[in-house]
Formats: sequence, C-alpha cells, structure tokens
Amino acid sequence: MTEPFIHLSGVRKTYRRGGEAHLAISDATFDVMPGELVSLVGPSGCGKSTLLKVLAGLHPQDEGEVRIGSGTHAFDPARDVGMVFQAPLLLKWRRILQNVLLPAEILGLPMGEARERARALLGLVGLEGSEDKYPYELSGGMQQRAAIARALVHDPKLVLMDEPFGALDALTREKMNLELLRIWKESGKTILFVTHGISEAVFLGTRVVVMTAGPARMADNIAIELPYPRTLDMKTHHAFGEYTRRIYRLLGME
Repeated sequence: MTEPFIHLSGVRKTYRRGGEAHLAISDATFDVMPGELVSLVGPSGCGKSTLLKVLAGLHPQDEGEVRIGSGTHAFDPARDVGMVFQAPLLLKWRRILQNVLLPAEILGLPMGEARERARALLGLVGLEGSEDKYPYELSGGMQQRAAIARALVHDPKLVLMDEPFGALDALTREKMNLELLRIWKESGKTILFVTHGISEAVFLGTRVVVMTAGPARMADNIAIELPYPRTLDMKTHHAFGEYTRRIYRLLGME
C-alpha cells in the first residue's frame, strides 16, 4: 500500500500577539498521497495559509505530527518545496527567464542544467518566446504562469499554492485552472492548493479538505470522483453541484 506523501495528525498552531495567544489551527488531520492535487478550502482567517507555512518549514507546529516525504531520502523544505502565492512576486528588473531561474541560483544548482529546465518549463506553461521580456510586458495570467514555472524550476517534490489565481479576473482564472490541471498532469507533482472558491476547489482537486472558521479544524475530506481531464462543462453536471452543495453545508452557507 502506498504511503502518504504528507501526513498531518492533530496539528495545532498558536501565535502570540501583544502578549495574547491566538489559536490559528486547532486540529489539522489529513493525508496527501504522492501525485495528488488536493484543494484546501475554508473561510478567511481559518488558518489555511498558516498550514502551508507549517508544511513549508517556515513555522513549527506546537502540537501534533507533520510528516512529509516518502522513500529513503529525507525531505528538505528549502530544496523540496515550491511555492506560488496570490501575487506573482516577479522581480521587475529581471527578465522572465532570470525570474524563473531565481530558486536555482539561491540553491546553487548547476546553472546550465537549470537554464535548460527553465526554458522547458516556460514552454510547459505556455510562455515560450517570452524568456527575454520583463514582467510588465506580460498580462497578470502570464505573470502567474511564470511564477508557476519558477516554483518548479528546482524540481521540488511538493508544490504549495496559496490562492494563486485569486487576483485574476473570472475568465482568466478559469483558463488558469485548466492550465494548472495540464501542468500538474505533465509534471506529476504533489500539489496542495489553497482557495476560497468552492467551485474552484472541486474543479481542481482529486480531494477537497474542508476547514472550518478559525481556528482551523478539518470538517471533512471529500474524494472528488470526477474524471480527468476536467472540462468547464463539468461545472453544469449534477455530481459537481452535489459536491459544491455538500461543502456549502459544511461551511454553514446553506
């Protein structure tokens, strides 16, 4: 039986602000299997981003177990995690290829190989021919594609995405959903995708982990049994609607 790539059990995280304790995560318990794209959905302030920071090794949990990786090689967050944020965060004075190469430079990877991989990834995300452009010359969606390529350039084992399409208009967001599914299938990466969008969570995920209002606690872990490749017309199907209504009920929105 395949072991989980991510195992969380009873994870709890508290911040201290002004001498007061703020409970951000009360109980996060779920597994992510290798190669899955798992959506994490919940209301604002429920601790979704905090959970990503714990997984990225940026903050230690206070209680519970966090285990990442499989096989004999130890998991190194600095080397094995790629992150995509809501804003592309591209350096405006660097060309697109140079932006994509930034993680490889920081990690001291062989630059010849990294440059070849960066060019291949720009092709994968549909930006072939944009290598020498500056960020301001690209649309918001294209900039976010470059950010995805940057997150993959050092060949991480895990990609964490924190509302990466939240700032895009509705049409571009739907196009990026389709692009992400294609990139995920072609790259074979394990992805944890945080979103406020219930429809987006169902459309993308092999499973949807539903978190309650903060402090975060897992309300359900729903397997999305819709076939791949996913198409936009699936959003009109009865099964899709049943999944979204189930999540609305869990969040107290029905």
